[in-house]
Amino acid sequence: MSQSITITNQDILHHLKLACQIPTIIEGIITRKIINSAATEASIQVEIAELQQAADQMRFMNKLLNADDTWAWLQKFALSLDDFEEMVYINVLSGKLAQHLFGDKVEPWFYEHQLDYAAAVMYEVVLDDEDLAIELFYELQEAETNFAEIAQEYIQEQELRRKGGYLGLVKRQQMKPEISAKVFAATPGEVLKPIVTSKGVHLIKVEEIIQPELDDKLRYQILLELFEGWLKRQVEEVEVVTNMGES
Repeated sequence: MSQSITITNQDILHHLKLACQIPTIIEGIITRKIINSAATEASIQVEIAELQQAADQMRFMNKLLNADDTWAWLQKFALSLDDFEEMVYINVLSGKLAQHLFGDKVEPWFYEHQLDYAAAVMYEVVLDDEDLAIELFYELQEAETNFAEIAQEYIQEQELRRKGGYLGLVKRQQMKPEISAKVFAATPGEVLKPIVTSKGVHLIKVEEIIQPELDDKLRYQILLELFEGWLKRQVEEVEVVTNMGES
């Protein structure tokens, strides 16, 4: 037997409180207000063509291929058509504000922090025993074993073991400093002497060093990083007064 349950806005607010989601919600509200205020101050305008393009892109990303799909998606998230248009508007406005604030700072930032965007293709086995790691390192030097055999014997995680310890492309920012310093000083194909970190003893083979290029993808990444950093600082400086009433 089906049961009808009525859910009010107050129920939703109370649930958010109990789920400890209020700080996240408040940060999102503040962020939107900061974007609107900064865009107004900078006299940034959003054109109809820009909104249409962004709306089409949002529908494509959410696989909303026809009107029925779109209406079902809006109902699922309790959104009106006006709400959808506002979502699109704030996305376009955010992008234009980011470009206004940091568009001319991307290239200088890249050249100043170029090393941070380097990457390496590498293999890794993490051991608990430093003496064992050193022993295996010298066995590799003498070609008494290979990295795949070591990975097969000492890696616990099944998928990584199957790949022979292959980590793929790892960005410098993702590495611990003590590891990145040695990885990017290595020659492609070199096995590094064991490196001790808080995670264990790392036996690493460097397959390739990838030097960064400032292409469109990296430009967008840096622009986003600069904009998000600015937004975070703005949010931290805001004094918040809330009035949500009784739950």
